[in-house]
Amino acid sequence: MSPGRGDAVAVWDVGLSDRVHRVEFCHGTTTGKRVVYVNGKQEVLRRDWMFKLVGTETFMVGLSKTRATISIEAASGLAYQYSLLVDGKSLQDFISNRAKTTKTWAVHVDGTDHRIVLGESTEKDTMDIWCNGQKMDSTGEFVDDGTETHFSLGDHSCCIKTSSSGTKRSGMRHTLLLDGHKVPDPPDQRPDRGLN
Repeated sequence: MSPGRGDAVAVWDVGLSDRVHRVEFCHGTTTGKRVVYVNGKQEVLRRDWMFKLVGTETFMVGLSKTRATISIEAASGLAYQYSLLVDGKSLQDFISNRAKTTKTWAVHVDGTDHRIVLGESTEKDTMDIWCNGQKMDSTGEFVDDGTETHFSLGDHSCCIKTSSSGTKRSGMRHTLLLDGHKVPDPPDQRPDRGLN
């Protein structure tokens, strides 16, 4: 938790297409104050002098303006329990669902970190490519063992190769190539997990 925030009671990490956002909740149980910070600096919600110490607070996170709700419930005595809903789902369910419907790579190119996400589109049966929260222009083509989707990252050529994993349970396998070299999958997105 950030230094100097004595009322900080909960911190969650929310992975979205643009980045992983850190949500920090401060709850002053004597003053009723409620403050939500995103990524340590951005104050997205502030309520002072709340007389009801339990309830919910809703705010938006990330470039996609994803809806998040903090639930404050009385536990035992003067203790409180805090939970985060993202897009109407518990944080754990949201993370689990994203692991099935998106694939994320982190690459460092030309001195800059990039978060590349292959994820469900609003159009059925299509996938979009996002880099740091911006939808990328891409072109797709069918190849012998699946599809290749090409896009550029600055002066670098990128390709996401999609092929069958060979089993229905594992689904499709997605591989990112940067200038022809395979980008490793993050440890939590190995090919035996969901969409990956």
